[in-house]
Amino acid sequence: MKVDDFEFELPHALIAQAPVQTRDQARLLVLDRAEEISTHTTVSLLADYFQPGDVLALNNTKVFPARLYGHRIPSGGSVECLLMQEINPEHWDALVHPGQKLGVGEKILFEGNGRQLFGEIVSRSAFGRRVVRLWSDQGDPWEAIDIIGHIPLPPYIKRPDDQRDRDRYQTVYARTRGSVAAPTAGLHFTTELFKSLARRNVIRAELTLHVGYGTFKPLRTDRVEDHVIDAESFEISEETAHVINRALDEKRRVIAVGTTTTRALETSVRHGGGRIVPGKGVSDLFIYPGFSFSAVSGIMTNFHLPKSSLLMLVCAFAGRDCLLAAYDEAVRMNYRFYSYGDAMLIV
Repeated sequence: MKVDDFEFELPHALIAQAPVQTRDQARLLVLDRAEEISTHTTVSLLADYFQPGDVLALNNTKVFPARLYGHRIPSGGSVECLLMQEINPEHWDALVHPGQKLGVGEKILFEGNGRQLFGEIVSRSAFGRRVVRLWSDQGDPWEAIDIIGHIPLPPYIKRPDDQRDRDRYQTVYARTRGSVAAPTAGLHFTTELFKSLARRNVIRAELTLHVGYGTFKPLRTDRVEDHVIDAESFEISEETAHVINRALDEKRRVIAVGTTTTRALETSVRHGGGRIVPGKGVSDLFIYPGFSFSAVSGIMTNFHLPKSSLLMLVCAFAGRDCLLAAYDEAVRMNYRFYSYGDAMLIV
């Protein structure tokens, strides 16, 4: 299967640079994959498309200010560091720029708002990947990261992060810190929307998958099958496992909010032999057309980048031709794309 088969044309003007004023006022394209029919509405009316007893599965991970700007010691050259995953309390898997110039042993100073954070390159690999040691003379490095760091907006958002992003690039139900990117389908939910779903007797279930490099790692192969997803950790509670397993037993729908939730559930159900297994796990599951879904019967998601693993996942669920036709329709109707854009519900 060719990566180029997942290309589509998108005018730059449709790449959302900021969130809509109210979270649930984003547009919603509802795609019936069996009938290949699209309906156009708003996220505020999402409950109209749910049935009593449906399970709404959400990823409650919390984004932290993972982008650090600093300079080399002693030369003073500028450095950008995106913290991808904590290896232990001092060491991080990171993406650094300029990657080619930063070798093992190089030292970096990050500072801002009266705090300092020191870094040292411990090891290096391709495409700017580094292991970085971080420490602070002013207490816990995490505190310095929270104060100095910037919200890691995706590169297609062509503006610096600002204070509003600390709120809006975060779901209202975020609980467990650890992600370098938001589970963006969840950005549309509000307290009122959850109330309307509860009145519809929709059951809410949460899990945690910390979004890391694996979610948005670009495909650098010509064949889809040759791509490898980086592992991401997740955790499913006893309660969530019970709620979803009971729904599966009773043939009720499980609607996953986002591709990260989908990957966690499909990983767990495979490891559990058809059952969602509570506890911690790791997912390096790459979902592309031909994949057989066992846990998820619906997906709410944003619109994804061409030739990305996320687009391939939703193509696997809806069918490539059906999904790309819906994307073409969304482009014609000026839907807003990507992280701060509009949403799809695929059922």
